[in-house]
Amino acid sequence: MHYCVEGQAKSFELIPEPRTVAINHDAAVVLPYVGRITENAGDADAANVWAGQIADDIEAATGLRWDIAKGSRWQSFITLSIADRTSAEVVGNNALEHHEYRLTITQDGISVIGGDAAGLRDGIQTLRQIIRQCAPTLPALSITDKPAYRTRGYYLDATRGRVPTLDWLKRWVDKLCLYKYNQLQLYVEHTFAFDDMSETWRGTSPLKPADILAFDEYCAARGIELVPSVSTFGHLYMALRTHELRHLGEFPEHADRPYSLIERMEHHTLNITEPDAFALSCTLIDDYLQLFRSRKFNICGDETFDLGKGRSKPEADQRGAATMYADYISRLCAHLSDQGREPMFWGDIAVEQPEILERLPKHVTLLNWLYAPDVTDEKVRLVAESGARQYVCPAVWCWNALLPRLDWAWGNISRLAQYGQRYGATGLLVTDWGDFGHINDPRIAIPGMIYGAQCAWDPQWAAHTTAAQTELDRRISMVEYGDGTGEFVAALRDASHQAAFGWFNIVRYVELDSGDSSLNTDVRDSIRIDDDGGAQGSPYAKLIHGSTTVHEARAHLLTWLKPNILRWAEANKTLGSDIVRLGAMGARAATYDAGAVRGNVLQPLLIAAEGQRLFNELGMCLAMREGVVTEAEVAGDVLSLPDGFSRQVARGLEQWFEAYAAVWRTVSAEAELRRIAEVVWGCADLLRS
Repeated sequence: MHYCVEGQAKSFELIPEPRTVAINHDAAVVLPYVGRITENAGDADAANVWAGQIADDIEAATGLRWDIAKGSRWQSFITLSIADRTSAEVVGNNALEHHEYRLTITQDGISVIGGDAAGLRDGIQTLRQIIRQCAPTLPALSITDKPAYRTRGYYLDATRGRVPTLDWLKRWVDKLCLYKYNQLQLYVEHTFAFDDMSETWRGTSPLKPADILAFDEYCAARGIELVPSVSTFGHLYMALRTHELRHLGEFPEHADRPYSLIERMEHHTLNITEPDAFALSCTLIDDYLQLFRSRKFNICGDETFDLGKGRSKPEADQRGAATMYADYISRLCAHLSDQGREPMFWGDIAVEQPEILERLPKHVTLLNWLYAPDVTDEKVRLVAESGARQYVCPAVWCWNALLPRLDWAWGNISRLAQYGQRYGATGLLVTDWGDFGHINDPRIAIPGMIYGAQCAWDPQWAAHTTAAQTELDRRISMVEYGDGTGEFVAALRDASHQAAFGWFNIVRYVELDSGDSSLNTDVRDSIRIDDDGGAQGSPYAKLIHGSTTVHEARAHLLTWLKPNILRWAEANKTLGSDIVRLGAMGARAATYDAGAVRGNVLQPLLIAAEGQRLFNELGMCLAMREGVVTEAEVAGDVLSLPDGFSRQVARGLEQWFEAYAAVWRTVSAEAELRRIAEVVWGCADLLRS
């Protein structure tokens, strides 16, 4: 988009892109040096937070602080209001629907009118983006706009190793608000300080009731519904390892096994035939829901892999695991419904066993998570045909990686948003996970989060052209990163392609050893996923699963990964160029908050890129250690590897981790950072052995 200022063209971009924009390309509107914002949003924004957002942006862009007022008697250059449904505003062509807004910028002033509070809030965010890029001289324009999905949510992992600080959570909500998200859920397993469960959450820097109360208030003031979400059925690994609660697990005899990042994703299911199991689930629900104003509650209920395989096997043999699952989920949903709450749960088990769909209560929302980059509409259609209410849930694809997989995120989010619209999904919930210790800095998810913002607002936007991702990357570079060249996200995308050996496979390699030089067969058997170099479907799957020793399993894993590992030198050369490009573009950032781009964006990205460079070298060293490749193969175009190269990589990993830990602490509590340290240091030790 562009307009003219004193004969010179000036550009700006809006994300999500509005549906209807009329720009007077030959006119510009100068913000007064003394101005006032009048907001009349009633109880929807009693504290005038939205007007304050605009005042903050004007001050950041111009250095001038505007006044704020409410009521009809004050002279104001900017007015913010909700349409009177009985007035001329809703008559004929002027009608504004719920969630719709109209923004006008003229020489006489600026007006944002919402069809309701949600519409007003979203219109204000559009104005803020314009002010941030254009102030003090704004384009004269008129925008009428509304979203495709009324619920546009973000799901943030706060339990698998990383617990965000309250300060950073507030900053993230500010960003979600700017891009018009209106729901947020925090994923919690063991990282909340429930009464009488200290054995579960000790040493994890848990969130506390006061944190939730303060955060709920902060979210609500910005038009974002904070929905409680806690694991109540599966994913109870830490609770089921405690002395007090281990008897509630399917395999209590495994509670004293060494901690494993992989096993915690595999074995974590409640034994629902144990009389105290339902009481535990209800306690988690009842204690947690009291802290939220939302009437929704996500009981999770996903990936109950061990159901019917351990202590509950006799009952599963009689009734069937699918029936047991459906009955337990239904009981939990009924428990919530009896308290006037609206239950939600993850739909993976129900979708994989459609007979469960027929048994589920009809008043719940199924969260249909589907993460394949080339996802089809099959399971979205299946749920729609069952009559169940659903959110479609794509992913930002950052887990188990230092750098984001932007191509996979775009393919997944853009497709699933279109399917959800086609089959009547009531919401879109973008997920951001932290498997295997949550090595991914939450800030690297920003492009994926913005993909979700655009696609939830207008799913068909992504279908307009095959170059949609490239175009959105350009806009994100300009709007979010202040990069006038529009190339910042493209450089980040290219950097993410240079992962020759990633965190996922580092953890696999390390944890194949149970800790006593014996083979961890659970870890061996978990190597079944195609994503990130998994072996399922390859000839190496049989070899890996048939391994009987640690060395044998590691060698087969690395042999499968060998073609990618051998890219290490080329990948690191390209990665070095990408680091230079990102640094240069960040240094030139021209936004209202250029300092934040350099400090809060470049910092984690540069640390992540350096870590990936070292991981690539680590993969090569481990492959040599296991005899999978020779030094001649590894060196390739490199003249020769220096003497003591493995020790050099070990030292690099240890130095890098100290810098990584310092960056971790800028946005996260200490939590379980030690889990990542143990893997990194373990690899360094192996390189010296």
